[in-house]
Amino acid sequence: MDYRSDAPAILRDFLIYHETIKGHSHNTVDEYFLDLRTFFRFLKLHRGLVPRASELEEIPIDDVDLDFVRSVTLSEVYEYLAFLSRDRVKNQRSRDTEYGISAASRARKIASIKSFYKYLTVKANLLEENPVQDLDSPKLPKTLPRYLSLAESERLLQSVDSRNRARDYCILCIFLNCGLRISEIVGLNVSDLRADHLRVVGKGNKERVVYLNDATAAAINDYLLVRRQIDAVDKSALFLSNRKTRISREAVHSMVKNSLLRAGLDASKYSAHKLRHTAATLMLQNGVDVRTLQELLGHEHLNTTQIYTHVDSTDLRIAASANPLGHFQPDAAKEEEDEE
Repeated sequence: MDYRSDAPAILRDFLIYHETIKGHSHNTVDEYFLDLRTFFRFLKLHRGLVPRASELEEIPIDDVDLDFVRSVTLSEVYEYLAFLSRDRVKNQRSRDTEYGISAASRARKIASIKSFYKYLTVKANLLEENPVQDLDSPKLPKTLPRYLSLAESERLLQSVDSRNRARDYCILCIFLNCGLRISEIVGLNVSDLRADHLRVVGKGNKERVVYLNDATAAAINDYLLVRRQIDAVDKSALFLSNRKTRISREAVHSMVKNSLLRAGLDASKYSAHKLRHTAATLMLQNGVDVRTLQELLGHEHLNTTQIYTHVDSTDLRIAASANPLGHFQPDAAKEEEDEE
């Protein structure tokens, strides 16, 4: 995606700032662009600046300028939120038309709008007042995150049985032992391997060191024996596709789903990201503190890591039993008096 050709100047400057100064990844910058493009398209339709019958996805935004963004009101943003929750198609690529995107997706789009206006007022000094400063984000429902148990994780690792067994087992092992993101695994190069650790490039091109336990080191060594026999098109990529190029995110997602099915697990409930979550949960349950986990997972803020600090039902039962009132019973004689 080339936002530089599609975005108006005022939006392009904001995106370049995030890419060059803030160091955000291409994917993050693209998400900012898509979120703000949809917002501007809605505003043009809502204000009657384009024919009412216009398709939202076809409305151009090249004429959006400073006067346009300055005129945005808080009520218009809330109208946009209502549109997202009621009338926005959930999945543009799906054949099944469902309307209303999730609270988490709406919150991300609102975060993009707030970031854009903060840039215009604080960094670029193009606006004196921020019209969305008091904008509230949608309340996100608190749900218990899904993760595999230790026994289920072992079943998943034992289930690998494909023409790329060494590669697939190695990828699953890194997911479950190291907690890497799928983009980080796909982006690994042979040169990132060390004797006892990986050099990982995470979000915002931030580097970190992830140490390897014995099982993961063994899985990598076994895969390298296979990898060295492949005349790779992409010589630098660690994990290769059947076409001998760098493996794609889609291929990893597909491999994870197939492995889950072979392990007899519900592939609709789990994903590559849930494997990262599983790694974090297993480490927390076995004594790793949350700040160490923050460093390992590559989270910039501790509150991001804290979503993994859910307590399982066993701990909740122990906590309930530990309450000194847990065995209290009303005095039988007192009950008899009350009955009289």
